[in-house]
Amino acid sequence: MSVARTICIVTGTRAEYGLLYWLMKEIAGDPDLKLQVIVTGMHLSPEFGSTYQQIEGDGFVIDAKVETLLASDSPVAIATSMGLGTIGCADAFSRLRPDLVVLLGDRVEILAAAQAAMVARIPIAHIHGGEASEGTIDEGIRHAVTKMSHLHFTAAEQYRRRVIQLGEAPETVFNTGAIGLDNFTQLQLMDRASLETALHFRLSPRPLILCTYHPVTLCDDDGADAARQLFDALDTLADARVVFTKGNADAGRRIITRMVDEWVAHNASRATVFVNLGQVQYLSLLREADVVLGNSSSGIIEAPTARTPTVNIGDRQRGRIRAPSVIDSAESAAAIVSAVQRALSPGFQKIAAKGETPFGSGGASKRIKRTIKEVPLDGILFKRFHDRTDV
Repeated sequence: MSVARTICIVTGTRAEYGLLYWLMKEIAGDPDLKLQVIVTGMHLSPEFGSTYQQIEGDGFVIDAKVETLLASDSPVAIATSMGLGTIGCADAFSRLRPDLVVLLGDRVEILAAAQAAMVARIPIAHIHGGEASEGTIDEGIRHAVTKMSHLHFTAAEQYRRRVIQLGEAPETVFNTGAIGLDNFTQLQLMDRASLETALHFRLSPRPLILCTYHPVTLCDDDGADAARQLFDALDTLADARVVFTKGNADAGRRIITRMVDEWVAHNASRATVFVNLGQVQYLSLLREADVVLGNSSSGIIEAPTARTPTVNIGDRQRGRIRAPSVIDSAESAAAIVSAVQRALSPGFQKIAAKGETPFGSGGASKRIKRTIKEVPLDGILFKRFHDRTDV
């Protein structure tokens, strides 16, 4: 009888776990595979909702918890957190001894895990490589993790080509589509009335704006000035109801979090804010919203499938491919108001209703599971740099 291949998934945020959930279910349900789970980063922080409890509540066993977050959100603290993550993941990998580590995305804790796995000579499978987000440090992290990885699962064909452009062998790079779109085919989303009851917030009258604004980590002020412009725009859009979800644990997050809390407190009759909605409530709200506003990747990747227009502010997502339902806005109140009004127009709502997206139509989790189950791992650590002949 063959020994089950052990697959270790590392997750550090609620959003990332929401993308990985169906892949984790696929692995856990396959008798030829054994799932291991390492949680780190925001999952272990009460400030961000201690979301490791959601993972346990979903029936997964957490094999290791790696504490990384410090009280400060300065660049020094973030770099120190990376060091703590590398140390903690090294210890966890030494004890768990997986056959393959699966990482998604481009956050600092993912870079830490990649470094630890690389030194421990554990093959890495990376999801969502080849993308661009030129306003953040995530850009460099994503490409660094690509070069440390041995299998690659991209969200679009353009991204598959870019990973190959980085020197990865074509036979190791698979365009599976965006893994987060599996949620739209697998989850039972909530209707408007059920969502209002769950959120204790009235979603009518329209328009309803779902807003997430993350720090822009390559800006000198981490995006605080642009956030002020966002709030000025929302003041102008006085008829809109607004639901905020708080941003990631990036450098500069606390000043933006404080600004969100203060604005919501002054507009409590039409606005609310959540640290963690969970995947079902968030995607249900994404579907019910009239426009997604801010600078989150969910506005680029998930919102088009939900048939909801997106107004994407500033440079955080610059470089990502776009669906026709995404409007890019400059970081000024006037530009944001104009973009939201365009997104709310009947003509643009019809564009969004078509659901056009470059990121596939779901099924990525099954495709990724099949590959990591069947691909030979012998000799995979010895990577060949793929030189392009057309340059």
